[in-house]
Amino acid sequence: MAKTIVVKQIGSPIRRPAIQRATLKGLGLNKMHRTRELEDTPAVRGMVAKIPHLVQIVEERE
Repeated sequence: MAKTIVVKQIGSPIRRPAIQRATLKGLGLNKMHRTRELEDTPAVRGMVAKIPHLVQIVEERE
């Protein structure tokens, strides 16, 4: 089974650059305090690294 990470949105996309809003949508987040369980790939990690002020990794699962 693939590793997954749980990502939570902690910041609002209001008054943020369009690329940051698009990254949130790409992660499947659009409202405050929503969480998503995503596959732990370099692409997902890179997206999270681009917007650390808007999301946090809540948990890493095996």
